[in-house]
Amino acid sequence: MIQPFAISGVPNILFGEGRFAELTALAGRLGRRLLIVTGGQSLRETPQWPQLLAALHAAGLDFAELKVDTEPSPQLVDASVAAQRGAGIDVVVGIGGGSVLDAAKAIAGLLPHGNSVMDHLEGVGPELPYHGPSTPYLAVPTTAGTGSEATKNAVLSVCGPGGFKKSFRHDCLVPQYAIVDPVLLKGCPPGLIAANGMDALTQLLESYVSARASPFTDALALSGLTAAREGLLPWYEQGPGACAARAAMAYAALLSWITLAQAGLGSVHGLASPIGAYFQVPHGVVCGTLVAAATAVNITALERRAPSHPALSKYARVGRLLSGIDTFSDGDARRQLVDTLADWTRSLALPRLSAYGITPEDFDTIVSGCRGSSMKTNPVVLEDREIREILQART
Repeated sequence: MIQPFAISGVPNILFGEGRFAELTALAGRLGRRLLIVTGGQSLRETPQWPQLLAALHAAGLDFAELKVDTEPSPQLVDASVAAQRGAGIDVVVGIGGGSVLDAAKAIAGLLPHGNSVMDHLEGVGPELPYHGPSTPYLAVPTTAGTGSEATKNAVLSVCGPGGFKKSFRHDCLVPQYAIVDPVLLKGCPPGLIAANGMDALTQLLESYVSARASPFTDALALSGLTAAREGLLPWYEQGPGACAARAAMAYAALLSWITLAQAGLGSVHGLASPIGAYFQVPHGVVCGTLVAAATAVNITALERRAPSHPALSKYARVGRLLSGIDTFSDGDARRQLVDTLADWTRSLALPRLSAYGITPEDFDTIVSGCRGSSMKTNPVVLEDREIREILQART
């Protein structure tokens, strides 16, 4: 029997090589003056940037520019809103990785209102309700992993002691359009491919076994995991099939954020929040370095405390899928899943937490800050000692 579930909004999605060329026409339907938010320099060094500028000029569209070359903070969002609010911005366009898309999303949400994003961040400040409207927003990813183009979340960070990584979240913030063109991923360096790709893989796996998973999200997660199996290592290795592999990972990343937005995540992302906030470890690196250890601890906890839990059969299914071996028993398939994830972590050269200065003395701080929304949908409630096991395995 299919249990009840609910699906929140997703953008109009345009996927495929060459779809970036449709951006100007889509933006022009929504307004005449654009705010274009990009990263530091990488987009401007591609052929797509002058092509976009020529298309905007030909269409008679005016635009302002904003560069975001760090993880977005509330201060960056507030300053950008203050600078652009009187500029008559009709449409916000974010073109870049997750930091760029999150910043653009938050700016679009606050341009009509002018108040601080701190008013609405979950878990900090007054948590005032946000009612919209948002400025129309178009999201164009240039990496494969964050998937911010498909969600209502804008993740903002304050780094260092007392820092945080929290979401500004509302249905009004879902982009009007998400343009996913694998050609834009062509310049991704290997380290970014590895980190973002393992982030997407982790999001697919965690949403698949989440306490809020549904048949709808399961189908998407399995499709995305299949694409990640075919795409991640070949793209990273830049072999003869790199072009098809790049498109597969663009697809996997897109699905990963649709599934996480509907089903939630788990222990890896629970830990990523305090680690990213306190120690400035890139989000994808946290996910990639922890996913094998976290999966092993989850499986052991479930086998001991809830041996009939449906997540165990799901872990087994993913073990068979990623290994390509259908004959494993459930127990062997779960062990194979952990081994496969560990092998991928090594093959992708993802660093340990200690490379960022994290030591066992930091574990209490991390554990105390990890039980946010992501940990609440983990398939099993982990004890503090089990969370320390995950950290210890990758420090």
